[in-house]
Amino acid sequence: MQATPTPQEIASGMDGLLRPDSAGGAQALLPSPCVQNHAAFLSLGDDGLSCLWFGGSLEGKSDISIWRSLLRDGTWSAAERLTDDPDRSEQNPVQFDAPDGRRLILHTAQPGGNQDQCVVRMREEGGAPRDLSLPRGTFIRAPIVVRGDGAWLMGLFRCVSRPGERWTGSHDTAALAISEDAGETWRVVDVPGSMGCVHMTPVVLGPDHLAAFFRRRQSDHVYRTESRDGGESWSAPVATDVPNNNSSISVIRLADGRLAMACNPVNAEMYPEARRESLYDELGGGDDRPNAAGGCNPIWGVPRAPMVVALSSDGGFTFPDRRVVEEGPGACLSNNSIDGENSEMSYPALLQGADGTLHLAYTYHRRAIKYVRLGTDWLEG
Repeated sequence: MQATPTPQEIASGMDGLLRPDSAGGAQALLPSPCVQNHAAFLSLGDDGLSCLWFGGSLEGKSDISIWRSLLRDGTWSAAERLTDDPDRSEQNPVQFDAPDGRRLILHTAQPGGNQDQCVVRMREEGGAPRDLSLPRGTFIRAPIVVRGDGAWLMGLFRCVSRPGERWTGSHDTAALAISEDAGETWRVVDVPGSMGCVHMTPVVLGPDHLAAFFRRRQSDHVYRTESRDGGESWSAPVATDVPNNNSSISVIRLADGRLAMACNPVNAEMYPEARRESLYDELGGGDDRPNAAGGCNPIWGVPRAPMVVALSSDGGFTFPDRRVVEEGPGACLSNNSIDGENSEMSYPALLQGADGTLHLAYTYHRRAIKYVRLGTDWLEG
């Protein structure tokens, strides 16, 4: 069995150089000056492949900012810092090349671990940020989808504020934001029966036909919802056959019509002993409010490994073909990136190039962003 690398060994390999692997693809650890790097987002535009993520000392702290690297001639470039709010933790970046030619950068910004006070910010490349007209406590994660009539569709999850109580994730719900004026204003369509369903990831199945997939706070399964009217209404989410550990997923539609999901297909039932109190254990005190009462029961700490790409031929109801990208212990009882206790491989970003190649990026032990290129032979097994 291969030994788990130390944070120092990981850092020494963060040179961005793309190296061939035994499966016929290639891998790299992206350069970053930060000790913590998390929540990759991949974008493929006219200028090639780019990866965004958030980095700093510890998730939730105000030194967390958005960073970006570009793949050029077999090497990922030095990380470029895109944001720097000294008072907020800036997380979950999304890059969107809009139909009107603008490149937009969107991300969340929250004070400390208070996700219910989060705002979503958007800026044109090189421009000043502005807060979107969305309810306080709104988070994003998935790529923006352009509907047939030109409207922009953005998956949301709502960290609902409970007066006098601390956010724990117990009242989070899902929604879709729709903009019909190129991002100037947004209206919100709630997903019924979605408590605990977060990281809404819409995928186009046909004209005005969408499915969306969710991470679950309850750490049971990936859930699925469907819309037949272009996102204006949604069915109540139902469980798929893919286990979920209350960690992020990425779902895309492949060129051949199948759906591909990058995920950690494990859940709390498989690991009943792995628990932590909350997402932000390490941030320290200073908040004497009681935890939010009622709602669902969020489960934190289930291992975040292996990293798997699962395939579906039935529109995402089932994903029976599952291929392991990387094995590992996946320990995530701590967010600390320095002491070596974290070994998660999580928060994947997945996309497919015009030649059929799969591009995958994910958090590697909270210390680095790992990129893996999977050729068409791998996809066909």
